[in-house]
Amino acid sequence: MSIFNGIHTSGSALTAQRLRMDTISSNIANAETTRATINEDGEFEAYRRKTVRFQEQGQTFANQLSRVRNKQPGTGSGVKVTAIMEDDEPFMMVYNPNHPDAGADGYVQMPNVDPLQEMVDLMSATRSYEANVTSMNATKGMLLKALEIGR
Repeated sequence: MSIFNGIHTSGSALTAQRLRMDTISSNIANAETTRATINEDGEFEAYRRKTVRFQEQGQTFANQLSRVRNKQPGTGSGVKVTAIMEDDEPFMMVYNPNHPDAGADGYVQMPNVDPLQEMVDLMSATRSYEANVTSMNATKGMLLKALEIGR
């Protein structure tokens, strides 16, 4: 166990939460984008909401379980982003016959992005980021106090 484990764990969480905030910002920016990708039929498709999946860095669940069963001490090793996934929720259909992407029935496929949900997710990511900064500063303070003991 290193004295820097706390800093490494908080640093990995800061990196992961930053990517989560960037993904949420992208979702908010594309909340009205109707021509994000081209599907297999060669037609434009609206933007799909993206989400970030986190996983503990280093050990697998099986390794953690065996460690706990054998009552071996251990510490967390941080967090990592395993995937940025697209949300499979259906697109919102909005009636707007004057829109250039409207179908024959006058409906437009709008992105499956809910700005309110994105803002709540952004607040959650921001709070997690702030908590990890506080944790890192506390760890740094403890290390500095430990160095002062030697004086």
